[in-house]
Amino acid sequence: MTKDKNSKPHDHSIVVSENGLGPYQQMVYAGRHRLIADEPVAMGGSDAGPAPFDFLLASLGACTSITLRMYAERKHLPLTGVSVELMHDRIEVDGHGKIDRISRTITLAGDLTGEQRGKLLAIANKCPMYRVLQSDIHIDSVLADRDLAAPVR
Repeated sequence: MTKDKNSKPHDHSIVVSENGLGPYQQMVYAGRHRLIADEPVAMGGSDAGPAPFDFLLASLGACTSITLRMYAERKHLPLTGVSVELMHDRIEVDGHGKIDRISRTITLAGDLTGEQRGKLLAIANKCPMYRVLQSDIHIDSVLADRDLAAPVR
């Protein structure tokens, strides 16, 4: 990824490539981290790792939890735990076809007032992943000027 003046310290490329161990298994390289993505058996995969939508939901859940923890620390709130449960489905909307829906249930632990809980919910809706998923997204796709003769690492 080319750095510009607006780059943040965590900006880096994510590289995903087939690992050859299953029909749909993918190696995900995120900095120094290595993850496996796959499809469930029902979709023809080996279920060797989370499916792509699972990673999307995990990203939103992790971002939500981290954002709430950071806010609670800054504001000295008595938040002792955060759990985020997410589900994805498609729903019919007014006869105009289906849209994607993510259901997010946030569980907060600690001796929090109703006002503090409400503020934490508002903050959850400001986490960076929530904002990205709610925005219009433009994805630029190009083909690389090389083939896959050598694996990317």
